[in-house]
Amino acid sequence: MIKQKIGWVFLAMLILQSLSACQVKAQHGHAPHAVVGDKSQSHGTEEAEKSKDAKEDEAKIKTAGLVLDLRNLPTLDLIISELAKDRVIYVGEAHTTYGHHLSQLEIIRRLHELDPNIAIGMEFFQQPFQQFLDDYIAGLLDEKEMLRKTEYYIRWAYDYRHYKPILDYAKKHSIPLIALNMPKEITRKVGAEGMDALTDEERLEIPKDIDESNALYKKRIKDIFYQHPHGEGRSFDNFMQVQLLWDEGMAERAAKYLKENPKKRLVVLAGIGHLTDGTGIPQRVTRRIPVESSIVLPAGSVEVRPGVSDFLLYPEDVKLPPTGRMGIILAADKKAVVGGVLPSSPAEQAGMEKGDVILSLNGVSTEMLVDLRIFLVDKKPGDKLEVVVRRKGFFFGERDIPLKMELGK
Repeated sequence: MIKQKIGWVFLAMLILQSLSACQVKAQHGHAPHAVVGDKSQSHGTEEAEKSKDAKEDEAKIKTAGLVLDLRNLPTLDLIISELAKDRVIYVGEAHTTYGHHLSQLEIIRRLHELDPNIAIGMEFFQQPFQQFLDDYIAGLLDEKEMLRKTEYYIRWAYDYRHYKPILDYAKKHSIPLIALNMPKEITRKVGAEGMDALTDEERLEIPKDIDESNALYKKRIKDIFYQHPHGEGRSFDNFMQVQLLWDEGMAERAAKYLKENPKKRLVVLAGIGHLTDGTGIPQRVTRRIPVESSIVLPAGSVEVRPGVSDFLLYPEDVKLPPTGRMGIILAADKKAVVGGVLPSSPAEQAGMEKGDVILSLNGVSTEMLVDLRIFLVDKKPGDKLEVVVRRKGFFFGERDIPLKMELGK
């Protein structure tokens, strides 16, 4: 297993320890760590009023700004013991940043070495497909069949190689994988038509308890909504309801697992927006089950300020290894239809044409687009392929044509 060298780690609260615990408790649902290795404040939901001294200290910080002592930065080694005291550890990610995922893996690995009784909750799989994750960990499904049965490339679609090292580690050590996300059919419908459009049957699949009261959460979602152009008629209310469904749905699933498995620690992997300030998933888990928790976010993705996170992590800038490429543009179709061929690409050199349907690669059926993507997930530049395409003829109808290709970068 490749051990990812984790860059600098620092505790956001370490540079802000003059702020009172109650301020962050009001945002996260738990108190901050005062210093590395000393959890002098317990995590909880009870809020206390700021003392006069704490208010004065906060005012001084606002005036003077924040200082980070670069001579004495904590490393991941120093905070793992802190994370290990918690029942839930939330580790954020930008979905397409490989270094974030390697950092997640390193945290999982170190926690597992301290106590193997852990599970991994994942945003990138949806709840109805839990059985296939169980079967994968149990060795009943191989990786490609798991990707097919969980409909990974239909429902998530990000390059699976970002997550593969985490799933490889989980499979090797029989660590349960928990599908956290809501079914795409429901969130898509709510985004287009609103919560009122759900049928009685669909309502059974969503959380009964949805809390819309957090003003900080609503402001952050509203800022995100108005940062991007939207088509005519796009509703902020619907957008907000989808965010709530995601966060409440993932929180409910995580809380359910924690209640059913009281001896398990849960590492939750989710996008940064679901964890920032603790107002997405974390507070909604704590509302359902009182657990001690920590939030770890990648630095550079959030503003350094009180309450944004417990720890900020500086991962190295690691890129995914190059993947083998055919040099085609796929059409918007469920089948593997070539929508275009790039000039001087392996596909052009092999004789592939626009409109071809890729029937098979090396004897494996790839007529459906999802099968093509699964086949190519582990292919590298230089790999040789025997390709069969189906091509429409001008006079003689369809014919199957064998091609040979060497994948490029």
